[in-house]
Amino acid sequence: MEIKVNYLDNLRLEAKFDDFTVIADQPIRYKGDGSAPGPFDYFLASSALCAAYFVKVYCNARDIPTENIRLSQNNIVDPEDRYNQIFQIQVELPESISDKDRKGILRSIDRCTVKKVIQTGPEFKVEAVESLEDDAQAMLMATPETDASTFILGKDLPLEKTIANMSAILADLGMKIEISSWRNIVPNVWSLHIRDAASPMCFTNGKGATKESALCSALGEFIERLNCNFFYNDQFFGPEIANADFVHYPNEKWFALEDDDALPQGILDDYCLAIYNPDDELSGSNLIDTNSGNAERGICSIPYVRQSDGETVYFPSNLIENLFLSNGMSAGNNLAEAQVQCLSEIFERAVKRQIIEQEIVLPDVPESVLAKYPSIVAGIKGLEEQGFPVVVKDASLGGQFPVMCVTLMNPRTGGVFASFGAHPSFEVALERSLTELLQGRSFEGLNDVPKPTFNSMAVAEPENFVEHFIDSTGIISWKFFSAKHDFEFVEWDFSGTTEEENNNLMAILKDLGKESYVAVFDQLGATACRILVPDYSEVYPVEDLIWDNTNKSLAYREDILNLHRLSEDELISLVERLEESQQDNYIDIRTLIGIEFDENTVWGQLTILELKILIYLALGALEEANELVGEFLQYNDNTVERGLFYQAVSAVLEVTLDDELELDDYRANFNRMYGEEQMENVVGSVFGEITFFGLTETSMNLEGLDKHLRLIESYKKLHNARALVAK
Repeated sequence: MEIKVNYLDNLRLEAKFDDFTVIADQPIRYKGDGSAPGPFDYFLASSALCAAYFVKVYCNARDIPTENIRLSQNNIVDPEDRYNQIFQIQVELPESISDKDRKGILRSIDRCTVKKVIQTGPEFKVEAVESLEDDAQAMLMATPETDASTFILGKDLPLEKTIANMSAILADLGMKIEISSWRNIVPNVWSLHIRDAASPMCFTNGKGATKESALCSALGEFIERLNCNFFYNDQFFGPEIANADFVHYPNEKWFALEDDDALPQGILDDYCLAIYNPDDELSGSNLIDTNSGNAERGICSIPYVRQSDGETVYFPSNLIENLFLSNGMSAGNNLAEAQVQCLSEIFERAVKRQIIEQEIVLPDVPESVLAKYPSIVAGIKGLEEQGFPVVVKDASLGGQFPVMCVTLMNPRTGGVFASFGAHPSFEVALERSLTELLQGRSFEGLNDVPKPTFNSMAVAEPENFVEHFIDSTGIISWKFFSAKHDFEFVEWDFSGTTEEENNNLMAILKDLGKESYVAVFDQLGATACRILVPDYSEVYPVEDLIWDNTNKSLAYREDILNLHRLSEDELISLVERLEESQQDNYIDIRTLIGIEFDENTVWGQLTILELKILIYLALGALEEANELVGEFLQYNDNTVERGLFYQAVSAVLEVTLDDELELDDYRANFNRMYGEEQMENVVGSVFGEITFFGLTETSMNLEGLDKHLRLIESYKKLHNARALVAK
């Protein structure tokens, strides 16, 4: 994690990381102001807090209340060496906790990350650089030996060379990549989380049988998502990029909107139009680019090559981001390798969806076949030794598709987690199923997987598939575990050279009668591509283009960002549009308008419901505000502080709207209950002296929205690199 430090007044320091700011000071006896803890105090507190966190995780997993558990840490300093200290952590446990859980709680503290880092002994490297921003060396693993060459199935270059190549590409872009976590909880199953230090919203997870292969996976996914702009899906790019020569790619094409809002000629082809506009309901305005919001330019479209005949077809960027999410995008050492990964991912998700929705019963993989892959068996054994039964199934549907499935049961909670993997190689597909199962997960994280069901409707719900797509935590049917399988086991094999594997997978699509479209993105120095298979690789239903399009943000974005400067008529128009839209009141504003607000601010927690309340208060529509405040308090999951603000608003509104009550009669005790400062803000909000309390003023230029501005700066690195290549 990158922590940037700024010097404040006197000895005060400000550390910034992610969305947080920490202030440190020194005691007055050390010439400080005593306004905040010192750096060493934070260090000591981090150990106690980390220990308490792991106790909480242990107790939550076992439904053990923590109200009566107390923890303390004392630091015993060696009088002859003040750097030699004993961290004495003590836990007070109520008698109701069993001896088994007492031991478990104490063992959980041993897992404290701060403790482990201190015991291992971190290495400090101190150096001077010309610019912190320009020093974009990847903060990854130590550089491997130059003569090391580790080859794995499915990759055409050694892992060491692949890591070096991808790290160099990211460094050239000015991306400082940091590893925020590693996991290796069973043998031969590694995963990690990497992110852009300057813009942590840009992150990926990697998985593999070794730490090197997991790092390759994470870096490859990071590069594919940069090339396909996935990190910036649905997000507003700001007016500068919206009006630049290009918004997404130099070869994009803009189609002007028609006067009657019909689809412009030249967008998509007949094959795609039959899928995405079967009833002629799709309009040009449905396809306006969400990132730019620039309706005057028309519809931004990206060229894809139709694989059946090599013709170029233009796909609206809006359609891609609304329906496909990250499905079918990949980076590789060469184009064939990238396409194999794209197609493998597409088959994995399409077959997974078919199996789950149709409640298909898969055959188990025989023990004799599993025995051929001892490293995979070791990982499975590691899970079972921890009390998680594992079922390995052939998901090829009788040898049609290169897909495998590893399913984990959690007897402690009754939950089930089905993980799928695909690749032309049986072994690689099986390994991916297992590593996907534990990607970024601890054993405690496996307590959150859902229980299976016999409710076929719940399994077939489109949203269930979305959950499976995002993190495989959707519901599966109990029928999945029937001993009567629908297909016989096949020890399939689609492998060959990378080119042969690509051809084999393309042939499967052809046999299914599916057309595929490929776009290659190589402007950033890497080989990446995206494959779209209409009516097969979509994640969201086609109807979302009309009924739940992300560009609904365009109806609200500018007004909400300019909220403090809207006239009364403009506020009335905004709140009426929100009411008439029938949007869910609990959608957060950052999702609605595509802006990454700091989650620790009122903007970051703001929902449509709360925005309506604030608008009604600003308009003096107290009865409307009071009705919504009641709903807010009943279903509020906002911060405690914000909840208390609206409790006070509710009390003041009740008094104000009652002709027989006078606010002055209650003000003194309201002050005692909620505090004088809070009541000043509440009364000011109710009587129009304060508007939009808690929301800092901004505009379409995004002043003060540092998190989103960091995201735009991240995108500008790609935009500038593409512009240079296009010249």
